[in-house]
Amino acid sequence: MRKEVLFSGFGGQGVILASVILGRAAAVYENLYAVQTQSYGPESRGGASRAEVVISDEPIDYPKTLHPDYAVFFSQEAYSKYLHTVKDGATVIVEKDLVPHRDEEFEKRLKVIALPLTEIAEETTGLSLTMNILTLGILVGVTGIVGRDAIEKAVRDAVPRGTEEINIRALKKGFEIAEQLRP
Repeated sequence: MRKEVLFSGFGGQGVILASVILGRAAAVYENLYAVQTQSYGPESRGGASRAEVVISDEPIDYPKTLHPDYAVFFSQEAYSKYLHTVKDGATVIVEKDLVPHRDEEFEKRLKVIALPLTEIAEETTGLSLTMNILTLGILVGVTGIVGRDAIEKAVRDAVPRGTEEINIRALKKGFEIAEQLRP
């Protein structure tokens, strides 16, 4: 089992933190192999940001995503640049308010979840910054790539001290949304 996950958006959206948390959940709490890589533009906030996680039950020979099984797009630039790298049948989560121009024809070959993620995060926690954690909840809830306990423990480990409960609230809202999306 090799699963590839791509997170992409602009700096400041928590793309890298989300990927680190997912990798930690897999490696530390699920006893799987996981490799996380990242790249971002010249600005720390606002530049393009991309992070990848490869998860497997056997040693990982190549640490980059070739054709992601799962992708998360938080910006139009990210969507436009990387959508066509995902494999047919991939699950793709899109921040619909920040990705207004979508490739409907290509999306027919994918499982697309397009939601106002920033707005939902703000309604849930009062902070748009929790959008990345909310999205992890949706991703884990829909795909089962790691267990819910594992991702919750990894969130508690990785977020700044004092923000654990607000982030867990965002994560659990993501789980709720995932339940509503199931047929």
